[in-house]
Amino acid sequence: MTSSPTRSPLRRLTARGRDEPHRVASPLELFFDLCFVVAIAQAGVALVHAIAEGHAGEGILNYAMVFFAIWWAWMNFTWFASAYDNDDALYRVVTLVQIAGVLVLAAGVSRAFEDHEFLAVLLGYVIMRLALITQWLRVARSSEGAERTMALRYAFGVLLCQVGWLGLVALPEGGRAWVFLVMAVLEMCVPPFAERDHPTSWHPHHIAERYGLFTIIVLGETIAAATVAVKSGIDENDALDELLPIALGGLLIIFAAWWIYFVVPIHGHLRSNKQAFLWGYGHYLVFTSAAAIGAGLEVAVEQAVGKAHISTLAASAAVTLPTALYLLTVWVLHSRYFKVGIAQQLVLPVTALLVICCTFLGDWAVLAAGIVATLAVVTGTTLTARKAARERGEPVRVA
Repeated sequence: MTSSPTRSPLRRLTARGRDEPHRVASPLELFFDLCFVVAIAQAGVALVHAIAEGHAGEGILNYAMVFFAIWWAWMNFTWFASAYDNDDALYRVVTLVQIAGVLVLAAGVSRAFEDHEFLAVLLGYVIMRLALITQWLRVARSSEGAERTMALRYAFGVLLCQVGWLGLVALPEGGRAWVFLVMAVLEMCVPPFAERDHPTSWHPHHIAERYGLFTIIVLGETIAAATVAVKSGIDENDALDELLPIALGGLLIIFAAWWIYFVVPIHGHLRSNKQAFLWGYGHYLVFTSAAAIGAGLEVAVEQAVGKAHISTLAASAAVTLPTALYLLTVWVLHSRYFKVGIAQQLVLPVTALLVICCTFLGDWAVLAAGIVATLAVVTGTTLTARKAARERGEPVRVA
């Protein structure tokens, strides 16, 4: 079907088909993702500073809260767009408002980490969420029956949560972690509540592609951040010998992270709302750990050149722990559904354990973790190839 250049700039916001052929990410969605990575980059920079100054616990907590706001707004837009994107003028404008919201949030990240001032972060989040409420009200206006009830539940649930988030700025600093925990759980309860009688018509292949693209962008940001850190270390301290193992190990980790995520086609697993919700929510850990790997590499570089006030062990852990978390989460969400036999199932869990053990190898920890992650890819690929050869009745050859 070809689009007409004379289409009305305003159209009813009705559901798209779940079996719609050739459904791919739109240019607006790609632009949306790139703008969100700006906020992720700011959160990563703030996390690096916190860990390098010896405030890892406080930095990780702030990082978890800020990243949740970024990820949750991104995720809600992604699933909404998969079901209702009509690409009219108003839809585009509201989406651009959401992008403006994440840029406001990004501008407030440093103050949230350094001064514990969350007003700008909260303001940016509220802008994004109010824009989403507008979209759901458009759906309610364009639909009837159970679908209209679902849209109104979404709008009411999102609005109610925004009132709760005011606790981040209204309550004393000591209670903010509890406010975050309670509100994060309430936010994640809105979609199951809204869709209990009428599920949205999200597109499995489109959703899998959107999550994959965002993973690529986050890993790309990780590479960029680590590269800048290594370049600065070489330019300012002439420390190529100390930084080369970190650079090589980091590159191997990120290459392995990409390979492991995309080795299996996950869209066929997303058949119901229950499966999709668990898979989608689990990606909070995938995205946070992937972004944290880049922050950890920056910390390792700063420690190697003497700019970080932490031990080699702590700097190594800043890389190995998020790497292990990434491997375990991808195994739980993706790989285990496609692995046959105990050997295949154990590859990623054992790799995660070995990566953690690499933490204690001193200056060689990052390089060792990269080699372990690479060997995991080689092992998994070899086991899969041997299984396929046995099924075809062919002799197994080892190159």
